[in-house]
Amino acid sequence: MPMTPIAFHPDMERPEDDEERVRDELIATLRSISDTTFAHSGHGLRSVHAKSHGLLDVTVETLGDLPAPYAQGLFATPGRYAGVMRFSTNPGDVLDDGVSAPRGLALKVIGVEGERLPGSDGEETQDFLMANAPAFAARNAAAFLKNLKLLAKTTDRAETAKKGLSSVLRAVEATIEAFGGKSATVTALGGQPMTQILGETFFSQTPFLYGRNVAKFSIAPMSPDLKALEGASVSLDGRADAHRDEINAFFRANGGEWELRVQLLTDAERMPIEDASSVWPEDESPYVAVARIRAEPQEGWSPAKSARVDDGLSFSPWRGLAAHRPLGSVNRVRRANYESSAGLRAERNSCPLNAPRAAAPA
Repeated sequence: MPMTPIAFHPDMERPEDDEERVRDELIATLRSISDTTFAHSGHGLRSVHAKSHGLLDVTVETLGDLPAPYAQGLFATPGRYAGVMRFSTNPGDVLDDGVSAPRGLALKVIGVEGERLPGSDGEETQDFLMANAPAFAARNAAAFLKNLKLLAKTTDRAETAKKGLSSVLRAVEATIEAFGGKSATVTALGGQPMTQILGETFFSQTPFLYGRNVAKFSIAPMSPDLKALEGASVSLDGRADAHRDEINAFFRANGGEWELRVQLLTDAERMPIEDASSVWPEDESPYVAVARIRAEPQEGWSPAKSARVDDGLSFSPWRGLAAHRPLGSVNRVRRANYESSAGLRAERNSCPLNAPRAAAPA
């Protein structure tokens, strides 16, 4: 057990004076990315994390006998739910995997009942959005906007040059890591090591309400075959969709299991809510497993799955229970941005977005 978690108080959140302006500029910037990719492809894509590498149907089992601070919200009682996992990479355009970028994982838990977040009334899902780094690349919404504007300028431009730059940056990052370091800037620019996406541990990066308390979330591989892939190299060998190939090959032969973990806020100074770039110290509050995620052998990615999940579903940190309300500057501006982006994509593809409802699997 970690130290005693701190109960949430509204004073822990401190909205910035220009947050509404930043929110509106973010919407416009994301729209510009979407406009560019739609003009070139004729298909409505996500403004970030456009390319999916794996789409898995899963079962989510919340654990019983959790200590009281962890038995809150979705995890208050043991249960079994259907779910969908989507593995992706960061850019808003669909690139050759030779352009290596930070990885993302979205989980939608289906059949979740309880008091809902604003905008998700009548739905029965809980979404978790994560990336393969413990903290966000920007401190607050204003810094997020600055980074996104840089990303927008590179959308759909000179893929061959991007591949060359990415190769150089991967070598730079490898040198940094050989000396025990890691550069978020280098990986964000294209230096993400070309390793197995299935071996990654993913983090919510930003904080969320956790019943009475505050927490960050993480999803980590647990089954031996998945854990063996941590840091394992992936050969590009001319494969534009190397990650899809690897995920398909793995899940045709194997199932997999992950843990969904929670890190509770125990020190308001060392674990700030408003600084999304802050890594909360695990020696102060370790991640504790609150659920298991299981995937049976299946097709890891297919055009039919892409139509169902990529086009038919949206994922948002604001889709879920009131007990897990997103907190902090970055999360506050995300709400309107995710709604705007998803609505535009549905309109362009003439494909209504589904809000799955399902009983717990037998």
